[in-house]
Amino acid sequence: MATDIDLHLGRRLRRRRRLLGLTQQQLATQVGIRFQQIQKYECGANRISAARLWQLSEALESPVSYFYDGLEEAIERREAANQGGEMFSRKETLDLIQAYYQLGERPRRRLLDLAKSLHTEGEVVQG
Repeated sequence: MATDIDLHLGRRLRRRRRLLGLTQQQLATQVGIRFQQIQKYECGANRISAARLWQLSEALESPVSYFYDGLEEAIERREAANQGGEMFSRKETLDLIQAYYQLGERPRRRLLDLAKSLHTEGEVVQG
C-alpha cells in the first residue's frame, strides 16, 4: 500500500520527467531499469530507494531535495481532508446540518454566531 510519501515522490518524479519532455522509457533507460518500474514509482505502487532516488535526480538534473518539496504541506492537507471526511460521516453531524438548513436565514445566522462564540470561549477557558 502506497504511503503519502511514496505518492508525493511519484508525483514529483512524473512532473519533473514531463517538464524535461522525457518518456518513461527514456528515463528508465538512463537509470538502467524497465519503464514499468518508472510507472510503478510514479503511481506510488513501488517505493523509491535512496540509491534509485539519487540516480533519478541525476538523470532529471535536479537535487534530491526537489522530490521532497511540498511534502509536509501535502501530508497536512491529506490529514485535514481525512478528518473532515470522518466528521461528515457521523450521524450527529448530518442531523445538525439538516436541522440547520431547516431554519430561516436569520435564525441560521444567529445560531452560527452563537456556535462561533462558544468555540472562542472554549479556547479561552482551556488556554
